[in-house]
Amino acid sequence: MNRFTRVAALACASLLTVACGGQLSGNNNSTSNTSPITIELISPLSGLNTDLGHWQYDGMKLAVDQTNAKGGVNGRKINVNQLDDQGQPTVGTDLARRAQADHAVMVYGSALSTVTLAMIPILTAAQIPEITSGQSPAILKQGSSYIFLDATTSAVFDKTLADYVVQKKNLTSIAMISNNGAYGKGEHDSFLAELAALNVKPTIDKIVPPDQKDFTSVLTEIRGTNPKVLFIGAEEVESGLIAKQARSLGITATFAGGAPLGTPTYFQTAGTDVVEGTIMTSPYLSNDTNAKTKAFAAAYKKAYSADAEFHGAKAYDGMNIFITAMKKTSNDLSGPKLIAAVRSVTYEGLLGQFKYDDTGLGLHATQIGIIKNAAISPV
Repeated sequence: MNRFTRVAALACASLLTVACGGQLSGNNNSTSNTSPITIELISPLSGLNTDLGHWQYDGMKLAVDQTNAKGGVNGRKINVNQLDDQGQPTVGTDLARRAQADHAVMVYGSALSTVTLAMIPILTAAQIPEITSGQSPAILKQGSSYIFLDATTSAVFDKTLADYVVQKKNLTSIAMISNNGAYGKGEHDSFLAELAALNVKPTIDKIVPPDQKDFTSVLTEIRGTNPKVLFIGAEEVESGLIAKQARSLGITATFAGGAPLGTPTYFQTAGTDVVEGTIMTSPYLSNDTNAKTKAFAAAYKKAYSADAEFHGAKAYDGMNIFITAMKKTSNDLSGPKLIAAVRSVTYEGLLGQFKYDDTGLGLHATQIGIIKNAAISPV
């Protein structure tokens, strides 16, 4: 299925979800309820960051399908409603309210930190657990016991990256370009703090909007500082555009950044020749890491005719953690019971070991990878 056909199909499915969501009968949390368990995915299924939403949906849906094939959660099947937040916080808040009306047991989303931040107050007030693919440290500072990350925060990513670049490779001539969205700000602030801790000052520190397409002006300024490394703190498409335009302007610095720089979208946007040598950090570098990642990748390939990658893997882990928690408290899937069950789970996942603390952080490590010949090579 090509991208346009797939987007159209998901859009139709989303419309059907919106049309039927309010018709759900009963309460999913009831101890006597034998109806399907309702989960809602709220993520960008259209717009600039559509790949993030699709990867997130595919990963969590694979976990759900495997569970349903084995009888569900103690005999109850799981239904996933997919809703398109369009990458817009205002849409996300409307859909968070829809989740409450639909008696959703939990919400998976959003893939974007800025949308997640907008949804937290609504879902927390409704006592609906939310697990997000967002990585902004601000998410865990909202004081909500109902929010969980399916990976780790920018602070962990960027400490790993800064330690490698500065201490291991002895590269201190580092320029920075980040966007001022929730994710980009988290990356910027975390990496800058790590550089400061290592007594390194960036050659230049530029901030751009999340939807910018032409970076000629700021990259010209960056070129003037002749950095050895260019840190990019932005989502996949914007990171790819920055890298491509940097090379076209003659910037020879090694690109460095978080997980977005290890995705197919970054590769495709920038070009395989441009991304060569990029240093990135992620808890999931390869489908071939071990028997568990190989089995996941094979199942993902069979289900979607596509290669698995980081975002799908972390959504698969996150959904399986919640499924494990549901099985522990299947007689009561109310928010307070479910979040307590999630925190009681120790889960050995594709990304590593998860054990959630009171803030919603369950994973505490990432790894370094370098792009060679259009593939990520672990260091």
